[in-house]
Amino acid sequence: MNSISKTALFFALAVTLFSTSFSIMGYYRNYSAFALQEQFQDKQLKVGSSLTRSAYLSSSEYPDGTAFSSSSVAPSVQDIMPSSIPNLDKTSIDSQKDPTLNATDIFHNSLSSRLALQKEARQEIGGQYIVVLKQEANSLSTSGESDISNGNEMRAMASEIKSRGAEILNIYRHALSGYTIKVGDNPDLLTNLKDDPRVATVEQDQKVRMFSQVVPTGIERIGASPLNTNLAKTTTQAKGGGSISVNADIAILDTGIDMNHPDLNVYAQKTFVAGTSTANDDNGHGTHVAGIAAAMDNSFGVVGVAPGARLWAVKVLDRSGAGALSDVIAGIDYITGHANEIDVVNMSFGCQCDSTALNSAVNNAVSAGITFVAAAGNSGQDDSTFSPASNPNVIAVGAIADSDGRCGGLGPSTQYGNDDTFATFSNYGPKVTIAAPGVNILSTYYGGSYTTLSGTSMAAPHVAGAAALYKASHPNASPADVKSALTNFATSPSITCDGDGHGYFTGSPYSTNEPLLYVRNMK
Repeated sequence: MNSISKTALFFALAVTLFSTSFSIMGYYRNYSAFALQEQFQDKQLKVGSSLTRSAYLSSSEYPDGTAFSSSSVAPSVQDIMPSSIPNLDKTSIDSQKDPTLNATDIFHNSLSSRLALQKEARQEIGGQYIVVLKQEANSLSTSGESDISNGNEMRAMASEIKSRGAEILNIYRHALSGYTIKVGDNPDLLTNLKDDPRVATVEQDQKVRMFSQVVPTGIERIGASPLNTNLAKTTTQAKGGGSISVNADIAILDTGIDMNHPDLNVYAQKTFVAGTSTANDDNGHGTHVAGIAAAMDNSFGVVGVAPGARLWAVKVLDRSGAGALSDVIAGIDYITGHANEIDVVNMSFGCQCDSTALNSAVNNAVSAGITFVAAAGNSGQDDSTFSPASNPNVIAVGAIADSDGRCGGLGPSTQYGNDDTFATFSNYGPKVTIAAPGVNILSTYYGGSYTTLSGTSMAAPHVAGAAALYKASHPNASPADVKSALTNFATSPSITCDGDGHGYFTGSPYSTNEPLLYVRNMK
């Protein structure tokens, strides 16, 4: 081989090697950017959409489009989702990936898992603290002249702290006595606060994040079909003439709710996120959660577990899906002030952390008669170190993969486990009260649209909706009564599959398996 030929061959090999390396690096970079997003989602469909699957997948805005099959999308959401879930042709929505994973898939799943752990780990908010006062310093109250007096006293105490160089962010009067402060330049302020005889605890504020993971047949699986005549329903102020709605109130403590979504009965709203004036959803997560719990039983879209229940949009997470623990407590404080109206609260967020203030706020709200439901988390770990799900007074919810709305494990595999198995991402353990479907759940989304998501965020509102169903027919039931009813009527490992939704699942990492939500037999 002459020198010119050798030079040409060397050049060709170098170009090939460089191109291959660049391709691998570029692929890794793109995947990492996608994995860091708060929710891995399929692109949403709006009413009247006529996108084909191929056009749908070509959009660079949604790099996870490979989760879809290449078949065509029905011309509109109404075609995809008729009047009720039982008529849904599930194969037209999504076909699952081949369950056999190659080395690249395994690497990506491992990377995604590590990133999820990072996101759910404790993240302190520098210079920001939650101050909880001793109850005798300012007795809890929810209404009347006492409430006004206590409020004035709280403001006076907050003003005193403010004069010492701290900014007051939130004042708590219902679920807790206390406030959130942002410390200024006074280094002795925290020490003085901890020594103040009126103060019970001072803890650093933290970040919490929504628990959703990727991307829905849950209604059928838990026996909550609109055709289930055992479910107590009464007419409420729901939108959409002639719809029958569950007479209960569910607070969605989340990123807000799409106020104008035609499939949701948004009854009240409140925001605690700085820079926002309403609880209108700017992320999509809260709207998705709301639809699972209570989308209306009407002529289009989807249907929720407790169709048409009154929804309270309480925005405590920002457009990225994150929020301050102090704002979450402010939301709970607001909800506790409406304890005579709100029946159930859904919390599809959390962190691997512990907060005395948050636990106290939840406990006081539960004592006021409100049932709290929390997502267990998506780290595939024991739930004991995750908050708020580890609080014994909440109903903590793990997730299962169910691809066909029926028991028996005969449906196609999913990216998070085979049909009727415990979802690979779900937290587990003695703190988890109950399990519910949480993989590929179709629900409402912001912008008047619909999409599918996965996570314990999606499992929790199935249970919140079921709690609302029980409260609608048992208005005097305490949170403990609701919790007992849901677990007593749930499916246990001893139940033989009936060929429909009543049957168990496999694969829980915890030796004492969680009961599986089932509402058809609930009385």
